[in-house]
Amino acid sequence: MSSSISAMPAIPQYLTAVKNETKAVSNWEKTSTASQQALKAFNSEASSITTPEQLLKNYKVLTVVLGSFGMSSAINQTAVLKSLMTEDPTSSKSLAQRSGNTAWKAFATAFSDWSTSPLSSQAKLQSISDNYLTNSYETAVQTETPGLGDALYFTRTVKAGATLESIMADPKLLKVAETVSGFDPTQFGALDYDQQVRLLEPRLKLSNFSTTAGVQRYAEQYLAMLQINPQTTTTPASTLTLYGADSSSDGILSLFTGSSSSSSSSLFSALL
Repeated sequence: MSSSISAMPAIPQYLTAVKNETKAVSNWEKTSTASQQALKAFNSEASSITTPEQLLKNYKVLTVVLGSFGMSSAINQTAVLKSLMTEDPTSSKSLAQRSGNTAWKAFATAFSDWSTSPLSSQAKLQSISDNYLTNSYETAVQTETPGLGDALYFTRTVKAGATLESIMADPKLLKVAETVSGFDPTQFGALDYDQQVRLLEPRLKLSNFSTTAGVQRYAEQYLAMLQINPQTTTTPASTLTLYGADSSSDGILSLFTGSSSSSSSSLFSALL
């Protein structure tokens, strides 16, 4: 974003970007050397990848793929990514289903069938590139103006028919809902899942999301509340960070396979 725009308060910035986020992303890309270089490498090498193992070894391509699904923090979680790419995502026993994480489910659905490489289609490559740029743009504006990236993500992600469960399964959506409902995300996140449901359910009016205008009003309310009560700028908690996963390849998997302590497993079960 140009300095003249980024100097504006959050709500005017949001109203400008939300009119045509695709155009806003395109304008931002012209100023982002890192994104340009990442996509150049991705488009050069992605089509040669035909197996999950090859994808895991190609850091440049993997960076863009994970970025397109909002999973950049998982780039060193090799065991997790391999499970997501080799298990049937529709199975109740799969990591994707057991995690309850919407991004993991979407990634697994897109990359679990390698009978034909998921990266062999030009249309698929373009979709991944577009999603990567959009997520990168929202991350950038979130850094410049806290809350703005989350508000834009919320606006383009929440659809009519959204459920409490679907919102709670997405850390960014949940952060917006928590804030508008009057909760501090840090304190709210310390509660167990059932407590969160009991507190959030009566305050979250899903009818607000039945129209595009309603979703946008909700996002504006979120930004207005941040202006009154600024929050500590942190990266939204993911499944990886919530449960103490480190950079080891199988850290998070221990929470699903039973090799972790009983207390950690109990906590994770409760939150799911």
